Amino acid sequence: MTTLKRSFVYLKQLRCNSDLSPVSLENIKTKKFVLVHGEGFGAWCWYKSIALLEESGLVPVALDLTGSGIDLTDTNTVTTLADYSKPLIDYLQKLPDDEKVILIGHSSGGACISYALELLPEKISKAVYVCATMVSNGQKPFDAFAQELGSEELFSPESKSLIYGNGRDKPPTGFVFEKQHMHGLYFNQSPSKDVALAMVSMRPVPLGPMMEALSLSDKYGAGWLGLIMSFDPLIMLGF
Repeated sequence: MTTLKRSFVYLKQLRCNSDLSPVSLENIKTKKFVLVHGEGFGAWCWYKSIALLEESGLVPVALDLTGSGIDLTDTNTVTTLADYSKPLIDYLQKLPDDEKVILIGHSSGGACISYALELLPEKISKAVYVCATMVSNGQKPFDAFAQELGSEELFSPESKSLIYGNGRDKPPTGFVFEKQHMHGLYFNQSPSKDVALAMVSMRPVPLGPMMEALSLSDKYGAGWLGLIMSFDPLIMLGF
């Protein structure tokens, strides 16, 4: 069973109970899924998941966050979560008044769907966190993000992965993954061609949005939240 198909079986309704219950595709009223990628990735990373969703009769929409994928914004200028999440918020705001979507966020994309839940809960039917960052009020996405990566060397002052867009005398503005990090963190069970695709498609990760403490009210979590944890936390959805 693929990770995506297993996802539909092991959705967890956090607000109701702790039991894992099967979810039938026929019972899903909202057919549009908005896919939000994780750090450094882009809409491109969902290409296998998009095919599976479309084959199931659903409507997937994959977005590039600011400075990601084919969005050519300089990531050194992406300093807030509002900046980073703008394509997602713009998309939700343009939906018809009577239309809702299901948000799916992977890794640090979870912070972006939490931000969207706070701003536009009326446009979101469900939010699903796929091995994703789930933060509480006042928490920085970076706190959960760094723990998820489990690699302090990426963020040490001596790290070659850090980007100092404003000069070495200022805090780092971003970071990039090297090939060994990509293979170990995300593609440890993937064919080499997927690693190659990622290496030519990845963009620098802006640190500003990750360092911002989220302000979350009761609107966040007022709806249906789902959490999917892979049997292997290093498996990326779709690869």
